[in-house]
Amino acid sequence: MKNQNKVAFSRRNFIKTSALASGGLLIGFNFFTACKEAAQPPVDISKLNFNDFNAFIKIADNGYVTIFSPNPEIGQGVKTSMPMIIAEELDVPWEHVSVQQGVLDTENFQRQVAGGSQSIRFGWDALRQTGATAKQMLVNAAAAKWGVDASTCKASNGIITNNNGDTLGYGDVVSEAALLEVPENVTLKSPKDYKIIGKDAINVDMEAIITGKPLFGLDYTSEGMKYVSVARPPAFGQKIDSFDATEAKAVNGVIDVVQFGDKVAVLASNTWAAMKGKKALKVNWTNDNDLENTSDHDHELNKILNSNKLDVRREDGNVKKAFAEADKVLEHTYESPFLPHNCMEPMNFYANVTDDKVHLVGPIQTPAGTARRIANLINRNEDDIHLEMTRMGGGFGRRLYGDFALEAAEISNITKQPVKVIFSREDDMAAGIYRPAIKYRIKASIKDGKVTGYHLKEAAINSNMYGLIPNFFPAGAIENYKVETGNYRSKITTGAWRAPYTNFLAFAEQSFFDELAKELEIDPVRLRLDLLSNVEEGKDPSIEYSAKRMTDTINLAVEKSNWGKSRDGIYQGFAAYYSHNTHVAEVVDISMKNGNPMVEKVTVAVDCGIVVNPTGAKNQIEGGVIDGIGHAMYGDFSFENGQPQDVNFNTYRLIRMKETPIVETHFVENELSPTGLGEPGLPPAGGALSNAIKAATGQVLTKQPFINEFNKRKTDLSA
Repeated sequence: MKNQNKVAFSRRNFIKTSALASGGLLIGFNFFTACKEAAQPPVDISKLNFNDFNAFIKIADNGYVTIFSPNPEIGQGVKTSMPMIIAEELDVPWEHVSVQQGVLDTENFQRQVAGGSQSIRFGWDALRQTGATAKQMLVNAAAAKWGVDASTCKASNGIITNNNGDTLGYGDVVSEAALLEVPENVTLKSPKDYKIIGKDAINVDMEAIITGKPLFGLDYTSEGMKYVSVARPPAFGQKIDSFDATEAKAVNGVIDVVQFGDKVAVLASNTWAAMKGKKALKVNWTNDNDLENTSDHDHELNKILNSNKLDVRREDGNVKKAFAEADKVLEHTYESPFLPHNCMEPMNFYANVTDDKVHLVGPIQTPAGTARRIANLINRNEDDIHLEMTRMGGGFGRRLYGDFALEAAEISNITKQPVKVIFSREDDMAAGIYRPAIKYRIKASIKDGKVTGYHLKEAAINSNMYGLIPNFFPAGAIENYKVETGNYRSKITTGAWRAPYTNFLAFAEQSFFDELAKELEIDPVRLRLDLLSNVEEGKDPSIEYSAKRMTDTINLAVEKSNWGKSRDGIYQGFAAYYSHNTHVAEVVDISMKNGNPMVEKVTVAVDCGIVVNPTGAKNQIEGGVIDGIGHAMYGDFSFENGQPQDVNFNTYRLIRMKETPIVETHFVENELSPTGLGEPGLPPAGGALSNAIKAATGQVLTKQPFINEFNKRKTDLSA
């Protein structure tokens, strides 16, 4: 456990560390908007005299605190949990805290990014230090006012008290405190003294969300703003040849039509006119080269798996020898399709490029990187860029890339008008940056009832995340272990999708472990625990997971799920996985209805260190589990001549409300620094589900989505 007490702090480091907290404090919220509409804040905070304490904290003369939140909020709840961390160490009542939206500010904030489930992990120490240092400065100011030693004073709930029983509120000394030297050392609270961290807090935007207050990019408007719909090449590998805008310009409300690159933008006075105008465009597209099909991808990935020219990412022991000496060798190939992100809020962004500045507003996970790209695109200084972030209606990695923001900036730069680019659902799915299709071939050797060798081969489309694979479990647990990867370059744009790579790899490996357990005639949980017992904690620094923490997590899942003791008609499947610094184990309970699996319940055990906001943490786990089950069961996406075959929800299958299970979440209790939760709940879900289906039907599933196997089976039976 990390030292929770003394932390050295210089003024320069305080400023830097406060900035580092931007890794966690995301889009601002206002506490009072979470109250019922009839409720009034105890004081009109807009009229208070606030003192800027540092880049994050302002304290009013009545003790109310405002925290500026510079990073993007994509629904992961850090907008609530991150301010809780500062408020805890600052020692103010949660109901006296307000958080406001920050803008892109690379001078005062660092890592203004939402991605990788890293916000709380990176922000934890910095956020606590920010709050604790501010509190100590307030105490020092009060002590100076009383003429006593600061060590004789203490602060709690926004009130400073000395040994004589005298009291001062934070607001009484904030002006003096802001001028003091930053303390060299601050004392951080022990977890046993937490009043806010570890207690349930409702999402602070809840009331605004459910009452439709403007929070999201689609809500943003400005005077004179034009709505833009963009015609993009309908197939990957096509370019524009020519276009005729006559009929588009005849649509009521259409204002202008402009070409930029291989795209055509229709500007209109409203969204409907812009989209109708785009449909009226007559565009001739030419093929850059041969257009790709899903069958082509399937062929190329198989070629890679059968090749002897893959890149070795890790090699322990002698895999070749282990296979040569084995009593038995087990091998399976696992396949997954491309997948779109399908955020509830389609892509959109506002831009107003003028001679004075470039004003940008919208939902983006990478504001700093996007601002740099826009500055380069339109040949402006980065100092000219003013970027405001809105809340996002889902991100899942899609909003890391900012292509939609670049479109808005380029169109505004050409037309010299404020514009907002808005994707339709069809635009969103057809012009996506998709999860890449991947195949894994896993091979294991068994000798004398033990797993002696393990060989993982990956074949992926446009792969660039190899570092995620080699050092996860079972690395270090099997003496002879090898990971190889191969890559096929495609014109189809691919990128991060919730829990990149592990979202499918976890299914492949966890399904394979169950097959190994069957061959060894042991309980599948026992197999995993036995393998984990081979890992000497800390011996190999390249191993990213903790065998002890994973073992504890597995044991908790087994206990809470009544593993192996399910009632009649219920079949269980198990999976355990480490990703994004968090250990998760899941047990899926299914029943069979009309020959199809019905997921009844998922029991989840999680070791993510200290849980800041239990309500928010459970929401993240439940969302990840349902997302993982839904896409493993139903998610399918194919290409024909470079074109996606599904561009709306009438043909693209998502999990439905009646198909969602009860998710019961349990946390391993410890006092270790917190880790991520937005992504780690998803990867084990597919593996646990496939293992439950195998328990029910005897059918080994190796290809997602699973529903295709059941539909094929029904067709074969009826024939």
